[in-house]
Amino acid sequence: MRVLITLILALLITACSKTYDPLTGKEVYTLLPTSEEVKIGKMYVPLAIEQNDGRYPDREVQEYVSKLGREIAKHTPRKLDYRFYVVNTGVVNAFALPGGFIFVNRGLILTLDEEDELAGVLAHELAHVNARHHARFLEKIYGMNILLSVASIFAYQSRYGDVLMQFGKIGAQLLSLKWSREHETEADRFGVKFAYEAGYDPRGLLKTFEIFKKLDRVKQPEWLLTHPLPDTRIKNVKKLISHLDINRPLKEDSQQFHRIKEKLQKTKQSFDLYYKAIEKLKKNKKIAALNLLNKAIKLYPNNNAALSMKAFLLLDEEQFKEGTELAVKACKLDNMFFRPHFFAGYGYFKLKNYSESIRYLERARELIPDFPDVYYFLGRDYEELDRIPEAVKNYRKALQLTDGKRGWEKDAQRRLQKLTGY
Repeated sequence: MRVLITLILALLITACSKTYDPLTGKEVYTLLPTSEEVKIGKMYVPLAIEQNDGRYPDREVQEYVSKLGREIAKHTPRKLDYRFYVVNTGVVNAFALPGGFIFVNRGLILTLDEEDELAGVLAHELAHVNARHHARFLEKIYGMNILLSVASIFAYQSRYGDVLMQFGKIGAQLLSLKWSREHETEADRFGVKFAYEAGYDPRGLLKTFEIFKKLDRVKQPEWLLTHPLPDTRIKNVKKLISHLDINRPLKEDSQQFHRIKEKLQKTKQSFDLYYKAIEKLKKNKKIAALNLLNKAIKLYPNNNAALSMKAFLLLDEEQFKEGTELAVKACKLDNMFFRPHFFAGYGYFKLKNYSESIRYLERARELIPDFPDVYYFLGRDYEELDRIPEAVKNYRKALQLTDGKRGWEKDAQRRLQKLTGY
């Protein structure tokens, strides 16, 4: 038994790579190399965008938050290719994915009052990435073989088919991670440091805490569900700030922040109508939902979430031309938004434009690789074009991934049997 334990320990040490903790400078061993961590984080960006109703469709808004985030990231020890995204949801939250992908919700910016508050939140999320909190979670929960296989789904090779079953499970956990007090203490400590070194008032994070505590009396902000805020945490941040020279010249509140917030405020009613339409759809009140979506689009023609949902309703009513056109417009507004790409692919299939259908469905597959309906309709497209090997591969993948409740399973099995002879 002792020999077996020694052998297992030796194998574990061999599998680890030696590196240095970027925050402490201490030598550590890690299972997940930075390159693979970045690949995994990149894979889940479209899933995060999908779950938050697309990226906010305004270049100035996106560029402002990206610029602010990169200014702070210059003062972090991990030199990654940080990416920042503003997403459409009105939920008050911000979060990060492994490898340096930071998300800011539209609802969070609308809730904040000054730029240093947003800088404090971004610095906090950057601290989670620099402390490798997401990577350490993945290392603890999943074996290295699964993580490397998930990172290799990009290759779309059949031998990675089984690991597609893990894709959604891992994504759900990454997008709802609840940090411990230890993680939050570490992220606060370095987040305050990063914001301060970038020239922002570190008290911005404290002001954000106060805003969240006021909101908590009405409805708990999403950020507090994943980032617990006990009084001891606020006291610790105040203590951290007390050791800093806040009398030195710091950046003043930015007029651009207020211009960005004003832009978001002007489109708020459009997105509010979109979410009301979603509630109507849940009750199967399609006409009421369509009316709300029409109002939302009239108020803000680039509301890509509303355009996508209206496309869905039109396609469901077999208005394929109009529905497809709306889906294509939403795709042009956000080429990382899965939903309209799938709807456009489905619409073109119904219009018998199989080549265009494949183009949009292949993009949908690249964005979120475990959605079974994409593979089924790709199979139908390729079969219509007499590209039998591709059709067979996609039917098999669709049947492998389905939960059995999609409605096309028997048809896919019949077509697969016909094409393969067994």
